[in-house]
Amino acid sequence: MIKYTPTIGLEIHIELKTKQKMFCDCLNDPEEKRPNLNICPICLAHPGVLPKPNKEAMEKVLQLGLALNCHLAKIAKFDRKNYFYPDLPKGYQISQYDKPFCQNGYLEISDIEEELYRFKKISIRRIHLEEDTARLIHEGSSSFVDFNRAGIPLAELVTEPEIHSAKEARGFCEELHLIIKYLDIGDADMEKGEMRCEVNISIAVDEPNGASKVLGTKVEVKNLNSFRAVEEAIEYEIKRQTELLEKGEKIIQETRGWNEKEKKTISQRIKEEAQDYRYFPEPDLKPIKTAEAFDLDELQRAIPELPNDKRLRFLKEYGLKAKEVEELIYNPPIADYFEKVIMELDGLKKIEGREREERIKLAYNYLNTDLKSLLLQNNVAVEEIKISPHHFALLIDFLDKKVISSAAGKAVLAEIFESGASPEVVIKEKNLLQVFDTKEIDEIVKKVVAENPQAVADFQKGKANALQFLVGQVMKESKGRFNPQLVQERINALLTK
Repeated sequence: MIKYTPTIGLEIHIELKTKQKMFCDCLNDPEEKRPNLNICPICLAHPGVLPKPNKEAMEKVLQLGLALNCHLAKIAKFDRKNYFYPDLPKGYQISQYDKPFCQNGYLEISDIEEELYRFKKISIRRIHLEEDTARLIHEGSSSFVDFNRAGIPLAELVTEPEIHSAKEARGFCEELHLIIKYLDIGDADMEKGEMRCEVNISIAVDEPNGASKVLGTKVEVKNLNSFRAVEEAIEYEIKRQTELLEKGEKIIQETRGWNEKEKKTISQRIKEEAQDYRYFPEPDLKPIKTAEAFDLDELQRAIPELPNDKRLRFLKEYGLKAKEVEELIYNPPIADYFEKVIMELDGLKKIEGREREERIKLAYNYLNTDLKSLLLQNNVAVEEIKISPHHFALLIDFLDKKVISSAAGKAVLAEIFESGASPEVVIKEKNLLQVFDTKEIDEIVKKVVAENPQAVADFQKGKANALQFLVGQVMKESKGRFNPQLVQERINALLTK
């Protein structure tokens, strides 16, 4: 049976977060809803206008290149990419061809196997800077052009064809998106078109004896506006091309679009080659000597700790599992808040080893479940909450020392989320100190047992859920003040006499 190997390359466009557009002083505001507001003669390609490059945009591309281990060009230049389309009033796009700002880098994607990280390096061919096109809006039989987007700085990243599965391609896109967020060079919201992915897919026949493969015919897929769409489109295209080859048919080099509703790719046009764009140097912009025009050392120093470095550090410093680390890594503000909480927690009690890891795990659990739930319910970002890292750490300290129960802890968290008060004040005001007095516990246990004869009968028949029900009722009566383990012991003692 013939086996096939897919080979995938990615082309990813990222709108950069700058104050102004790429070649003019117009506001770069992707949130602007009013059409054709942030425009000028340069955006609209009036005759005789001259572009001037945006230094902030160039710095952001260089910083992305540094973060992705690229070689920065000693001399970079802009080129004209010629083609006609209604969203391109000049008839050409100012882009970069043979001398982009960044080349020959790599990104390491991660996967988790048996609670350990596995990293794979994907090579990056180039990252170049260009201007975005206008936005086309189609309504019924009419089409409209909004030039607000025309001229927004756009970084285009091109990988080498080293990806061999839909999962790897999605992983690359997700990791790049995360790095963009860490660098704060763009919002990269795919649904808004601020990060756009295109995939190039070919199928090669596996040769016997490990002989080198000859790559198949390349097909490009566009209109991918989510990570899921990237994965699904690649899976569909691998299946489609494989079926054609098995029938003895040829693959056509073309551009296809992704139909989200029907979950399939659709042919759009025969693929253009580079020569079709008739690239030539942009005559209105001189070449840029990178080391003279920018402080590259300062750009390097400004790069924060990146996701893979943070992953490995969190594993080492906090004793968390890889899946737990991922929950934090993918939300940088949550990860920062978590670290501040642990610093406060360490300040409250100087311990090491297993005991410290258990306190950290307790903090992680409350942050990743209860606090995240409150954030979601109230549509609030962690940067906006009233709970200081010190107060959150105090709450975890009280829980760890069994000063309050888990149920009381959830109640206190909800209260300080609303008020910003100290957990110590809330605990005293609401009388939530955990009770270990067996006499007081026994009084409530007897009351609950008397009121729930069916649960008592189920318990005596050996049904484990009955005991948990009774414990829950006692905890409810005590408003979470009793120690749950002690409550369970007292119920057992009463019902097994």
